[in-house]
Amino acid sequence: MQLTRRGMMAGLLAGLAAPALAEAPLTSPLPRRRGDGGATRREAVGTDRLIAAAKLGGTLGFVLADAATGAVIETHDPDAPQPPASVMKSLTAAYALDRLGPAHRFATLVLATGPVQGGVVQGDLVLAGGGDPVLDTDMLGDLAARLAATGIRGVTGRFLLWDAALPRMERIDTEQPDFVGYNPAISGLNLNFNRVHFEWRRAGSGKWQLSMDARAERFVPPVTLARVSIAQREAPLFTYKGGPRDEAWTVASAALGKGGARWLPVRHPALYAGEVFRTLVAAHGIALPEPDLAETRPEGQVLARQDSAPLAEILRDMLKHSTNLTAEVAGMSASQAATHRASAFAMREWAKARHGIAPVIADHSGLGAASRISAAQMVRLLVDVQGGALPGLLKEHGMHDDKGKPIKGHPVRVRAKTGTLNFVSALAGYIEPPGGRRLAFAIFAADAERRAGLSLSERESPPGGEAWNRRAKVLQGQLITRWAQLHA
Repeated sequence: MQLTRRGMMAGLLAGLAAPALAEAPLTSPLPRRRGDGGATRREAVGTDRLIAAAKLGGTLGFVLADAATGAVIETHDPDAPQPPASVMKSLTAAYALDRLGPAHRFATLVLATGPVQGGVVQGDLVLAGGGDPVLDTDMLGDLAARLAATGIRGVTGRFLLWDAALPRMERIDTEQPDFVGYNPAISGLNLNFNRVHFEWRRAGSGKWQLSMDARAERFVPPVTLARVSIAQREAPLFTYKGGPRDEAWTVASAALGKGGARWLPVRHPALYAGEVFRTLVAAHGIALPEPDLAETRPEGQVLARQDSAPLAEILRDMLKHSTNLTAEVAGMSASQAATHRASAFAMREWAKARHGIAPVIADHSGLGAASRISAAQMVRLLVDVQGGALPGLLKEHGMHDDKGKPIKGHPVRVRAKTGTLNFVSALAGYIEPPGGRRLAFAIFAADAERRAGLSLSERESPPGGEAWNRRAKVLQGQLITRWAQLHA
């Protein structure tokens, strides 16, 4: 099949649609430094052929260790600092569990700054965010229903939004394309992972019907804060221009095809949540003015609240779906630092104090390329936390054949976190054979030179990137299979 430029752009446009604890202590004591369990590190034998066949270039480092004792079994370039990509989320999960506890919940509140008389708040109504990373429109709709059940019908003052529970960030990583939904803004008031749903449908020859909404399972309110228009061009795919209270997108006409949908990032998350909440309460007969931001948290009576699921459940989903927003919120909530940079530094200091490692940490999600951690450091962390909640929260990675395909029903369990950036592939976690010892491992591969040579327009789908990543994953599967056979 011939791949045309129009077809490729349409594919890019539609390609990113669509994220043992009961008695665990809320905080953990400082662990003793494990070292290598008295074992002498030795270079892996028999893996050179596998590494050469992968033809990855760049740097490959791995470590395999006994998870219970920390005794190192095999290594290859174990101390090479590498970009962890989304494997960083495992470190963030361990940090958040330690600092906040697995039972921690995020609360979103509706406050009244004055008394309620005849169903009307004599003052301001405040939607106060607690940083909940998984708040969606359905949950916000339930909050609106709870507010309506109190008999509230309106306010004499303002409708305020408080989002300063966390530092405000316009985007996680400045080096990503504007339109990717996995690089949204962050604040203390987040909604739908701070993404807006853009849909386009054919409406006659050369015409399309466009819509923006904040959809969930039960509620699909329209959104006006973000708008999109069609530009008669082939490239770039999108352009973005943000104002103080609006977000304007254009999309290339050449990419629209017959129709489709995708999520676009939101840069004003508090105003986005405020608009959606105002629409939802209006359905209950509650009239609110347009929202404004509150720079300091107003004090007042709590009229309604929405609590998140426990942190452990949120982190399990984060590790499964690799949601960047959840990782950043979890890390910043754990540090309570005033800035994102300070929060990353605080997590590094925690890693040094708790686990005796000092990785370079630029963010909590691994989306940026500036973070660095070695396979030895990652395994050190995995060994230290293997008796806690983290192993059970990691995704079932499974065993794979020589072509990288999962082997169903294999008796060996692999729980791990993957990480992928352009020409970066990482995998770290645990190998759990039936009746055998648990093994901790980390495999980091990166071709920094090829990654650095990419232009901004190439970063979502770089030439050769998919094939490189596929070879890296096959190599990871081959190494895990070998280890399970020889050392379990």
